[in-house]
Parts: sequence; structure tokens; C-alpha cells
Amino acid sequence: MNKLICNDVCKSFRIGEDNLNVLNNINLTIEQNDTVAITGVSGAGKSSLLQILAGLDKPSSGNIFLNDKDFSLLSNNALSKIRLENFGFVYQFHHLLDDLSVEENIFMPLMLKNTFNSSNKIIAKDLMKTLDIYKRKDHLPWKLSGGEKQRAALARAIINNPMFLFLDEPTGNLDIENSNNIQNLIFEISKKYGVALITATHDNEFIKLFDRVYRLENSKLNICNE
Repeated sequence: MNKLICNDVCKSFRIGEDNLNVLNNINLTIEQNDTVAITGVSGAGKSSLLQILAGLDKPSSGNIFLNDKDFSLLSNNALSKIRLENFGFVYQFHHLLDDLSVEENIFMPLMLKNTFNSSNKIIAKDLMKTLDIYKRKDHLPWKLSGGEKQRAALARAIINNPMFLFLDEPTGNLDIENSNNIQNLIFEISKKYGVALITATHDNEFIKLFDRVYRLENSKLNICNE
């Protein structure tokens, strides 16, 4: 079973003469197929924790492991390869490339990985149909609704068949109807493709769907639903 392990992670930021400590001795193990939600007030450090878990930022101290690989010992190129092959990302804002169609945006991770082929094109078609955006595949992002943009971002995050999917307030910019639709689709995709979910969210209804819920408060991570 693939494991993502966070071991005694601390993170602080230098602000003028002071150090702002946002994460203090965080320990967390996430296995493939787990669903984990992290809640807490704005500024508590939820996004920082997700960035560190995903290898997009480095902790001030402590270690992140994917199975036996210690991120702190890897080169930037090796870490980039791990992210591309094992992690997917969905954020509050979709971050689609404006000059590319929906389909082209979804294909982008395949291009970066040099694995674009006819088989993956079929997978992308299946994803777009599951997410109800196949009819919009040739549209540019500015022609899409907010919910459609976020579904396209979700398809792009899943196309490389990641083991772990990171979601940072994925429904925070949507209305209630679109928010509910995206939440249901996220879990449908997770079950269908066997991907773990690690989500930062303020949404109390969304939180109820997760196997484990943690609250980040005063730089500490505490489980809420044992």
C-alpha cells in the first residue's frame, strides 16, 4: 500500500524581526484510498500543509516521505517527477490555460510526462463524460461556467492516474449547486480511480463525507472524528 508520511513537520515564516510559526510538529500518514479533510480558520496554515505534503514547498524542519523516498534528499528534477507521476492538484481557482481548449488543458500533464497516446485519449474522453464536460471539450475556458472550469481542472488533475489528489478549497469559489455537484464528483472519481483525497476546506457539509477530519489550530493538527 502506497503511503505519504508527514514526520514532525514544522513551518515558519520570517516577518520583519519575528518568526511566524504556522505548523508545529505535524505528523500524518495517508494511504492510497484514504479520504482526509483538513479544516481550520483562514490563515491557520492549511494551504501551507498541503503545499508541503505535495512537495511544492519545503518544511522548516521535519520530513515528507512517499513510501521510502525522503523529499528532502531528492533533487528538484526528481521531486518534480514524483509530483507529476503520483500527485494531482485542484485549487479554489481552476488555473486553466486561457489559450487552450478544455481538452488541451486536460492533456497538458500527459504532454509533460511524454505519455500522450491514443489510450490516454480514450481515458480523457471517459473522464470528460464522467464529469459532464465532453460536449465542451473544444471550448476555451472563458466560455465555461465556474462549475465547468472546476470540472475541467479535476479532469486535468486525474488524467495521470495519481495516487494522491490534493484539493485546496476546491468548492470555495462556487455557488451551492455547483459546490454540491463538484463534491459528489470528487468522491465518485476517488472511488472509480482509487485515489486518496487530501482536502483543505471550510465547508462543514463537505467535511462530513471524509473518513478522517483534522483541525489545524495554533499550529497543531488534531483529529476531530475519532
